[in-house]
Amino acid sequence: MRASSSFLKQAARSSQQRRHNSTEAPTNPKIAGIVDQISQLTLLETADLVSSLKSRLNIPDMPIGGFAAAPAAGPATAATEEADEPAPAAQEKTLFNLKLEAFEAGAKPKVIKEVKNLLGLSLVDSKKFVESAPKMMKESVPKDEAEKIMATMKDLGATVTME
Repeated sequence: MRASSSFLKQAARSSQQRRHNSTEAPTNPKIAGIVDQISQLTLLETADLVSSLKSRLNIPDMPIGGFAAAPAAGPATAATEEADEPAPAAQEKTLFNLKLEAFEAGAKPKVIKEVKNLLGLSLVDSKKFVESAPKMMKESVPKDEAEKIMATMKDLGATVTME
């Protein structure tokens, strides 16, 4: 028991030493001084520093998700803007979602193999995917490609719908 406690203490010390080494101050003395000053700030002072830097450097506030969420928000806002305007009646849908609804029991191996090729899944994942039907196969597929996939799956004995 005594050997394990000394081992734990030694491991904790080496961990702290590694952590200390990984956060070494920059070599520039001016930057090192700034880093030392910032590290001594309280949480409220740090928040004030951040807001002051944002206003001085004219940095806009980012959404909670950061840069990754910004592109996702773009199409959603465009869709809501389009919803405000009356949609033309003759506008045809060009992108479709394909959903695997069902399959014939005898065609299961062929359907699994085709799903594996279409979606790039492993054989095990393809089997789980097919067995969990009805399930969304592909989203935002062009009409001609969607029709080809539907025809292929129908020939294999699977029922696929285009939404």
